[in-house]
Amino acid sequence: MKRKGIAIGGNWLIDYVKLIDVYPSQDTLANISSQSHGNGGCAYTTLKDLAKLGAPFPLFGLGLIGKDPAGQQILDDCKKLKINTGQLRQTDKAPTSYTDVMTVTSTGRRTFFHNRGANARWAPKDVDLKKIPAKIFHLGYLLLLDQFDQTDPQYGSVAARFLASVQKAGLKTSIDAVSEDSNRFPTFVKPALKFVDYCILNEIEAGRTTGHKIRTLDQKIDIQALKDSTEQLLSSGVSELVVIHFPEGAYAMTKKGETLFQPSLKVPGEFIKGTVGAGDAFAAGVLYGLHEGAPLKKTLEFGVCTAAVSLAHPTASHSIIKLPGALKLAKKFGYRGSLL
Repeated sequence: MKRKGIAIGGNWLIDYVKLIDVYPSQDTLANISSQSHGNGGCAYTTLKDLAKLGAPFPLFGLGLIGKDPAGQQILDDCKKLKINTGQLRQTDKAPTSYTDVMTVTSTGRRTFFHNRGANARWAPKDVDLKKIPAKIFHLGYLLLLDQFDQTDPQYGSVAARFLASVQKAGLKTSIDAVSEDSNRFPTFVKPALKFVDYCILNEIEAGRTTGHKIRTLDQKIDIQALKDSTEQLLSSGVSELVVIHFPEGAYAMTKKGETLFQPSLKVPGEFIKGTVGAGDAFAAGVLYGLHEGAPLKKTLEFGVCTAAVSLAHPTASHSIIKLPGALKLAKKFGYRGSLL
């Protein structure tokens, strides 16, 4: 079978985004200037971004949502976007997951209050790999999928066992994680790396997985720590490519030893309406390039340009446009200088 398309399994939720004037300390007040809602979660957002980019290949969504209005909203949206939902199942035992996102208007910085809902019940047994003709299977977010974030006596984690089965079925595997404030990364992310072809993490997730502090106390990227972390992720088992992304750009390293730093776009402050979904947008661009066999530089350009487009609206995917249009932003704004 000639495989084609991208399947993404994991978190499906609705984001309720509130723009606030300041993030308050406990027991104090902040003012909400506006509210909007939209898609959230790795699977929903990345698939929607791929669809809006105009991906010329099939898209498959896997996960669990509630039998409620929010769940129906997700199914209706996927139908409109032509995302295959044959394995996006519904349950009446939990609500569709949701997140309240508090975004500070002046900075775009956001804080998340999450209800795990139906996502916490989605398990490997819910996936029929024989019915997935895709080329790439992207799983995320690790650390936010309760049935996958468990120890396994043979593989280290349930997610690792699952990814091994995905590879055995003939698909390339890719992962993303959630940037939680915990020490669980070595326990649940690291074992999965042995069964990952493409690892796409931000600097927080990569640093916590490898034990490196990639961002210094003065909030600058520590280049040596970045390189060391990338090398360690590869040596931990990633078979083809590691990409670490952050607001300043992205650093990639292949198993063959090719390295590349791609700066992000010099997006002016007035263009930025929110950073919700920027990481998923970056992943969507990278997955697009990987599926199409694009050179590494072009693949990273897809990522940073898609991420830049996502900044133009408070919600995750509202401002995503066709890929050629996203790439034009690079000509309009230009790239930042290289950190290397």
